[in-house]
Amino acid sequence: MAVILVVDDEPFVRNLIVNIVKLSGHLALTARNGLEAVAFFRSDPDLIDLVITDLKMPVMDGVEEIRRIRETRPGAPILCISGNSEQECPEGTMFLSKPFTSEQIRTRVGEALAAHVL
Repeated sequence: MAVILVVDDEPFVRNLIVNIVKLSGHLALTARNGLEAVAFFRSDPDLIDLVITDLKMPVMDGVEEIRRIRETRPGAPILCISGNSEQECPEGTMFLSKPFTSEQIRTRVGEALAAHVL
């Protein structure tokens, strides 16, 4: 079981991902924007096995969030989700385009976790 932080400002998308993560046997934590995610991550950096984050959010976008998370833990595994181009994803992250299916989320989460030994 992995601990996955799901970050998205849209409640529907956030809850959808949380449900998929939980049905896959993982623990899901949530944040509504990058600022909340960074604060949560920094409170216990070794707790989170994977961050799934939207890139376009108010308060703090995903790119800035990822930069700050990586200041705390440089190798933190991160899966970016966006309706825009993969080119917006910071280097060293994985990408999943919106809209996505449940199977695509499960597959990308599995790949991200496999790439980083828990």
